[in-house]
Amino acid sequence: MTVPIVLIGVALLILGRKLYWLFVGTAGCVGGIMLATRLLGGQPDWVIVTIALVGGVLGALLAVFLQQMAVALAGFIGGGYVALNLMDAMGGQPEPLAWIPLVVGGIVGLVLVLTLFDWSLILLSSLLGANLIVQAAPFRPSVTALLFTLLVIVGVVVQAASMHRERSKPAPRTEE
Repeated sequence: MTVPIVLIGVALLILGRKLYWLFVGTAGCVGGIMLATRLLGGQPDWVIVTIALVGGVLGALLAVFLQQMAVALAGFIGGGYVALNLMDAMGGQPEPLAWIPLVVGGIVGLVLVLTLFDWSLILLSSLLGANLIVQAAPFRPSVTALLFTLLVIVGVVVQAASMHRERSKPAPRTEE
């Protein structure tokens, strides 16, 4: 299961803005896993995987048919997921308050997506992609933090350069 997760992480890191449906689908899958493990912790793995896959498929379908709403929802889920993982990396929150970073990170992700669509897709897909990659890597926490930071920077730079190239292409000429 590690290789597909790393490949999805790399795709998000490099192509998250262009493949926004992959970002939204991955966020749906991650949201499904987070929800299922917290609410259905004692269930067999196949139940949690099924819920995650349903969340991913629903996210991708939403992305195709209801782009703005789907990306906003993915921004909330992606922001919340990254915030939870950052809090866990810094020592976590007491269990009764564990929802606070999810909500705060989710709101930040949602606002970013709605106000700065392209840049927020770049940032959130880079964060989510880097997070998926480092979670699959068995490194010490200090190495994981450094790798995460470097991957986010690489993702933002690669996607920003791609966006810049797309926007700086001259418009096709039409002969009159």
